Order: sequence, then C-alpha cells, then structure tokens
Amino acid sequence: MSKIKKKLRVLTIFGTRPEASKMCPVVLEAQANPYIESLLCVTAQHRQMLDQVLETFKVVPDFDLNLMLPDQSLSQSTAAILLNLEMVIKQVEPDWVLVQGDTTTVMAAALLCYYNRVRVGHVEAGLRTGDKWQPFPEEVNRRIAAVVADLHLAPTDHARQNLLREGIADNRIVVTGNPGLDALRLITAQPTPPEVNRILQELKIGPDKKGLVLVTAHRRENFGKPLENICSAIQVLANRYADRFHFIYPVHLNPHVQETVHRLLGDTPNLTLLPPLDYYPMAHLMSRARLILTDSGGIQEEAAGLGIPTLVLREVTERPEGVSTGILRLVGTDPATIVNQTVHLLEDNQAYQAMARAKNPFGDGYAAPKIIQALLDFQP
Repeated sequence: MSKIKKKLRVLTIFGTRPEASKMCPVVLEAQANPYIESLLCVTAQHRQMLDQVLETFKVVPDFDLNLMLPDQSLSQSTAAILLNLEMVIKQVEPDWVLVQGDTTTVMAAALLCYYNRVRVGHVEAGLRTGDKWQPFPEEVNRRIAAVVADLHLAPTDHARQNLLREGIADNRIVVTGNPGLDALRLITAQPTPPEVNRILQELKIGPDKKGLVLVTAHRRENFGKPLENICSAIQVLANRYADRFHFIYPVHLNPHVQETVHRLLGDTPNLTLLPPLDYYPMAHLMSRARLILTDSGGIQEEAAGLGIPTLVLREVTERPEGVSTGILRLVGTDPATIVNQTVHLLEDNQAYQAMARAKNPFGDGYAAPKIIQALLDFQP
C-alpha cells in the first residue's frame, strides 16, 4: 500500500445515469478505503434516471446541484454546471476530482478543476472516434477532459494507445478496465427483479417461448431522420418475427426521442415500448436478450460483458475493441442494413455463435479497486 500521511480527499462528480452506473462501484470502493476521504457531487444532468441508479447502489451524494431543466440546450447546461459546481470545488478543496466518460458534466468539471488547480482523474479515458461530430458532443467533451486530466484511467490498451498518440505521458496512464463491468457484475449477481419477471411472463418471453430482441436508441446525432430510419427497421423486424421474437424498446425521456419513437412505433404489433428502466431491471433484461440493437456507448460494453451479440446503430464507435473481437458490429442507421444484419444473426446460428463466443475486451469487472489504487500510487 502507498505511504500516505493523510487521507486523500477525493471528490467524485457525475450527472447522468450512465456515469452513475459506472462510478457508483468506484465511490463504494473509495468509501471503503481507509486512505481515502470520499465525497460525491451530482449535477443531476439526468434527474430521474440518475436517482434510479443511486438508489440501486445505496449511494447518497454529499452535494446535489439538481441542475436539470426541461429541454435545456447544451450551452445552458454547461453554463449552469460551471456556475454551480465551482462553489462545491472551492468548498471541498479536494486533492483529486474523479470524472467519468464524456458528458457535459465531465467537460465542465474538468475545466473548473483546471481553473482551480485541482488534479483530475479521468475514468474511461482515451475513447476516440476521430470525428468531432460523432458522437456529438461527447467526442469533444472527452478530448477537453483529456487535455486537463492529470491521470488517465483507460479501460483498454487500445484507449491507452490513443492517449499515447496524443502526447500523454505513459506514466500518467493506467489501464484499469471499465467500471461499468463492475456494476454489471454486482447487479446481475442479485435475483432477477419482479418487474423483469412480470414483463417476460406477460410477453411470453423465455425458454421454449419467444426470444427477446432489446432495442435502445437515443443519441443526439441520431435525432431526426436517422432515428426515423431506425424505427422503420424495427417495425419491419417486429412484423417479420411475430412468431419467434418479441421486441422491447425502453424509450429515453428526451422529448425528441419520445416524440419520434411513439409516433412511428406506438401501434406496432410485437413491439413493446417501455419507459426507461432502472439500472437494476435493465441489466437483467439485457441478460435475457438474444440480440441487442443500440446506439448507446455503455450498453456496448455491458452487452460484451454478458456475451450478447450487439448491432451498433451508429456510423462510428469509440469502442472499436468490441468490433475487432467480434462481439459488436457497426450497422449504422440505414434501414435495409439494420434489417439484413438482424435477420442474418437471427437466422444463421453459426454466425450468431461466432459473435456470442467473442472475447470481452472491456475488463474483468474489478476496475474500481484499480482506479482507487492508481490515485494512491500517483507520483506528481
């Protein structure tokens, strides 16, 4: 163990459900470490969905900024975070701030830490697509965080190589795996929640019944025509497989997503639209899926951890390791491509098994202790 004269004061900051699901295991690890004084601030960039994850992991924030407003713009949310979060950083005077990923909260928090000369540990560092518009605004958010960060906690060696190419010193990079798999390990070890059992029973999904195809799509770059195209493909597939597979689509709360999906898919037979699920039931529902279609970043990793073949509804992904190993496949948003690739996997068991048996490249489910140890071992 590192020789520490006093406890490190670590302030973890996040605001969205994906951040919370990945960082709650890190917060719990920090709270259990005798060399860490752990504090948590949430911006509540996502309010309802964030609270679901906090409740699941029994994590209580020390500071809750509650900054979510209906349909606020990126500039509005950035300004609100900058103005309100700085007061917390000045009050806490942390030795380290931990942020995760590529949200507006991450970008603003990293910038504030720079202004206030506070060290930043960036969890899930080094993801890149090379296209600043895809994903939008995440690609630029994480690049800004990388410029500021003092310690880059990369999930994979591929992410590490990205950072090295950008001139980050090797001794500032630690490959930890992704803590999203820690969360998945903890949650799927618990009993299947009654909510999921009820959904599966009502829709007649299970062994010797229908299989499950799980869909999620909500990214900003897919708003408009791309999301309409995705819906068109899902409608075709739900009709085609009415006797064999049931399609479930938990619909993100963003009004742009809600309007499009319910308008185009609301009356589609063999398709169930659900409100967003808590992290706990969502993880268990994923584990029951035969196939996942998603534009989410975190679900790409979680699906790989579960060994579920996944079609990525995007033109590029910052997680090419999953594509390289074969557990993920990029299909974009063209309806014909989505339909053809889905049919191929649902009809060709050999092709399906080749994806299902592919190696998970995103870690062993024990990233959180590695992240905390990296803070303790850091040498300025």
